[in-house]
Amino acid sequence: MSRSAVTIYHNPRCTKSRQTLQFIRDAGVEPTVVEYLDEPPTAEELDGLVKKLGIQPADLFRKKEALFKELGLAGKELSRDEALRTLAANPKLIERPIVVKGRKAVLGRPPENVNELL
Repeated sequence: MSRSAVTIYHNPRCTKSRQTLQFIRDAGVEPTVVEYLDEPPTAEELDGLVKKLGIQPADLFRKKEALFKELGLAGKELSRDEALRTLAANPKLIERPIVVKGRKAVLGRPPENVNELL
């Protein structure tokens, strides 16, 4: 078992998230699993994640999620802080799964993306 500190922000109801978790385990790594719907990351934690991902907060939104439309976010320009606060308050909108190791992070869509961290 590898000792690497890998964390996955996981939604057990999501097929891609389950596949990514299994992919990591199949590589011999037991990650720290954060079920982010039960333990939502703060705006500050999300800011750190998007920096590690190398994306903007707006890129982390699940734009096809019904809640995205319900909140009137489609076509709306949010500031960095607004986007981070909105994601923190509505973790269902966070694209998943996010896998973190050290100073790098990737989205596990597709699960093979985590290869660069393992």
